[in-house]
Amino acid sequence: MLELWDFGYPGGPKVDSLAKEGEANIKLPLTHFDGYDFSFSGIKTAVINLNHKDSNINKADLCASFEKSVTEMIIHNVEKAVKEFKADKIVLAGGVSRNSYIRNSFDEFAVTTGIKIYYPEGILCTDNAAMIASSGYYDFIKNKFADLSLNAVPNLKL
Repeated sequence: MLELWDFGYPGGPKVDSLAKEGEANIKLPLTHFDGYDFSFSGIKTAVINLNHKDSNINKADLCASFEKSVTEMIIHNVEKAVKEFKADKIVLAGGVSRNSYIRNSFDEFAVTTGIKIYYPEGILCTDNAAMIASSGYYDFIKNKFADLSLNAVPNLKL
C-alpha cells in the first residue's frame, strides 16, 4: 500500500519516480484561497482516501495526478503574483522544488512568460523536517530538552 507519508513531501522522490510511469487521469480537488495562500492538505487527504478506498488503484496514475494537481495550484498562484507584482524572476525552493514535473512545468512557464526561474540543485532542496531535526540536534548536544507537556507550536521561533 502506498502511504502519503512515503512521499516525504509533495512531489517527493517516490511520487516523482512513480508518476513518470503513470497518467494524470484521476480528478483531485484543487484548493484555492483569496490572495496567495493555498494548502496541500485537501489534496493529500484525497490521495490517502482514494488509496485506502481502493488498494488496487494505479499508484503511478495517482502520483501523476497528484503532481499535476499540485503543480496547477502552485502555478495558478504564481501567475497571480507575477501579474500583481510585475515580477520578472521566480525562485523555487524547499522540498517541493526538487520534483521534476514541477521543475519542467516552471521551465515551460518561463518560456511562455519570459520570466526567469531559479531553483537550487536537487540535492539542496530539502524538506523542513531536515531543518527541524538539525535544530533539535543542537539542542540535544547542549542537553536542552522539553518536558512532556510540550505541544505543537506552528509559529515557534527556532
